[in-house]
Amino acid sequence: MEKFYLTTAIDYVNGAPHIGHAYEKIISDIIVRHFDRRGRDVYFLTGTDEHGVKIQKTAAAAGITPQELCDQNAQKFKDTWALLDIKYDKFGRTTDPVHKKKVQEIFRKLLDKGDIYKHSYEGLYCSGCECFLAEKDLTEDGLCPVHNKAPEHVSEENYFFRLSKYAGRIKEYVKTAVKPEWRVAEVMNFMEDLQDISVSRSTKNVQWGIPVPNDPEQTIYVWIDALSNYYTQVSPEALGSAAPSFTLWPATVHVIGKDILKFHAVYWIGILLAMEEALPESIFAHGWITIDAAKMSKTTGNVIAPADILKSFNLTEPDVLRYYMASAAHAGKDGNYSDDDFKEKVNAHLANGMGNLLNRTLNMTEKYFNGKVGENRDSALLAAANETVSKVNGHFDKFEVAEAAHEIMALVDMTNKYVTDNAPWTLAKDGDMEKCEEVLSTVLKVMETVSYLIAPFCPNIAARMANQLTMGAKIEPVFLRLDSELADKSAKR
Repeated sequence: MEKFYLTTAIDYVNGAPHIGHAYEKIISDIIVRHFDRRGRDVYFLTGTDEHGVKIQKTAAAAGITPQELCDQNAQKFKDTWALLDIKYDKFGRTTDPVHKKKVQEIFRKLLDKGDIYKHSYEGLYCSGCECFLAEKDLTEDGLCPVHNKAPEHVSEENYFFRLSKYAGRIKEYVKTAVKPEWRVAEVMNFMEDLQDISVSRSTKNVQWGIPVPNDPEQTIYVWIDALSNYYTQVSPEALGSAAPSFTLWPATVHVIGKDILKFHAVYWIGILLAMEEALPESIFAHGWITIDAAKMSKTTGNVIAPADILKSFNLTEPDVLRYYMASAAHAGKDGNYSDDDFKEKVNAHLANGMGNLLNRTLNMTEKYFNGKVGENRDSALLAAANETVSKVNGHFDKFEVAEAAHEIMALVDMTNKYVTDNAPWTLAKDGDMEKCEEVLSTVLKVMETVSYLIAPFCPNIAARMANQLTMGAKIEPVFLRLDSELADKSAKR
């Protein structure tokens, strides 16, 4: 079978996971589950980025060691992904011993090759981004556009990577690999007058990190440390007995946020070219999630944890949050979360649309035909269902998760209209049982397709749908409206 190896960005453990982190992991999990159902050999890597000055300072302020802080917060990410049914194959941490060893090997290889060299440097450094910024990267007010803060002026002797040497080959890669395709121009603009990049920091400023081989006064910087995790974490040494039967590298797709696209599409690709390694097939950059149309910020206090959403709506499983987040934004665009919109869309799409359609069809089948119908069906609606499968597959091939969800719901809407137009209850009342049976059999067959397609988004709900469609399970709502009394009672039991 064809391999499908997906990686997510690794989350910085300076704080706890929020809904923005969750968005990336949810859509990644859905993508992997989809391709698994299509028969691909799937592997899903996620993890945490655990080095740098922010970890160092936060740990010191808390009176604990950097490693203790990393251990505490890495566990918070693991716990949250478990709560959201994120089924990764490996959770890699940049403090893993094998990762640290492999990073030093990469650094040494590039140093020996002459692609890393020592150089005195003065520049503008953003502690929030943990990177140096050029004047052209700043706002008109001279601020970092991401953190809205003025960068520090830093003077150091560091090791540099000859990124400019690989500019031509990186540009050729970007043209075909960056997704969505409309982001290619953005990366190309960034690459104008591409400069070499610093790949180490002085230990006077950054102690918490992987030491540069044979130079204890320098710490390996994030570009070789964090970015290399996609490669080091699936090395034979890192996987050991847990290695799959197929070769993992290169990655099929890196799923990352739009704010770190340039680092993955330019810096990481340059490093891989210098290593003479195969390049990832695609880099998919998703947008951000805002809260009530405002960017999340600790300062404004609008950072939301996924666990809090589940708790506030008395949800005992994450399916509806997974569906809502996955359908919140078109591929690469920003999305928004609000409590009101969450309740409205979940009720409309999953409870009223999909769930009610299944429930009333099953009840009519039980009432009129003792739960068993023949296979005489409406070919037009079945053809539409098959076409939906093709459309959904096409969207996933381009990592268009929200668009795939919209196709599934369009099929549900079409099927609801089919039921309304044909009114099987009226057919039964008029004694036209043959046509009534055809309508119900058609809808049940379409719902099998819906159950199959929605499973990566809502695995628990889809499993209940599949069980009821076997005609052997007890007929009950697969999902209750968020504002229903029954839902509240169910959650409390």
